[in-house]
Amino acid sequence: MSTQSSRPKQQHGVVVLDKPKGYTSTACLEKVKKGLGQKKIGHAGTLDPLATGVLLVALGRGTKLTPYLVEGDKVYSGWIQLGLTTDTYDVQGIAQSEGDWNSVSRERIYSEVHAWRDLTAQTVPPFSAAKHKGTPHYRLARSGKNPPRKTKPVRIDRAQVLDIQLPFVQFRVTCSKGTYIRSLAHSLGTRLGCGAVLSDLIREESRPFGLDQAVGLEELLQHPESLQRHVLSLPESLPHWPKLYVGSEQAARIKNGNWLALEEIKGFAPQQEGERALLLTTREEPVALVETRFWREQLYWAILRGLWPS
Repeated sequence: MSTQSSRPKQQHGVVVLDKPKGYTSTACLEKVKKGLGQKKIGHAGTLDPLATGVLLVALGRGTKLTPYLVEGDKVYSGWIQLGLTTDTYDVQGIAQSEGDWNSVSRERIYSEVHAWRDLTAQTVPPFSAAKHKGTPHYRLARSGKNPPRKTKPVRIDRAQVLDIQLPFVQFRVTCSKGTYIRSLAHSLGTRLGCGAVLSDLIREESRPFGLDQAVGLEELLQHPESLQRHVLSLPESLPHWPKLYVGSEQAARIKNGNWLALEEIKGFAPQQEGERALLLTTREEPVALVETRFWREQLYWAILRGLWPS
């Protein structure tokens, strides 16, 4: 563990963390905050304690990027156990029923997993971070109250069966943000008629970042001097966003809240609303996240979020 004198200064950017099993996402942040002296910290996309894998940790001004980092598609792999249901839809919950999986065929399993791709909406599980009147569902559930039934749109682009070792099924999915993999496991058990729970989960990608870029929590805590080289700068944290450059006069206007006409910035000429870009100074210093919007029948770059130092 790091000492007070060896802790690095506040960083500004994003760390691709390989979250260990058994920790909540918040607990991981607390360890980085206290162990590495990073007072301003956040994350993009929650992982359950059961899960491991990519957790995007935002530091300093990087916390301003979290609403945009969370938007990327996710890739998960894991294992589902047939023949059991729990209140949390995963193996760590309280058992509610057991079912006979012996008559379930391999062909049926392949068919039902592939059917995930047809989903356009998903019921939010009772034990989740979704909120009702400001209170997370899991708090309502733990206090004996039934959270209101909610559905949310989802998109499953890819659903594969990787292995079958009954009663366990290994899978991989590529899906939109906010997809509950526990709910996919639960729905599989319902379709197969025997019940099912999620027993293991790895987030392989939170696009555009993957496990190949991730650093382990314990490695960071044991080697605090390495933190800086694991921090992606603000531009590196949005590699898929166009980068546009502004002069000092334009940067000053942006800091005062002014919109810029499209023709004032060279290098990218969008034709519709909703196009986004990262503005930088000629010295590569982040200025703002911007988005095209119409005003008086003309397109402008409007400020989404300022990124300059306070």
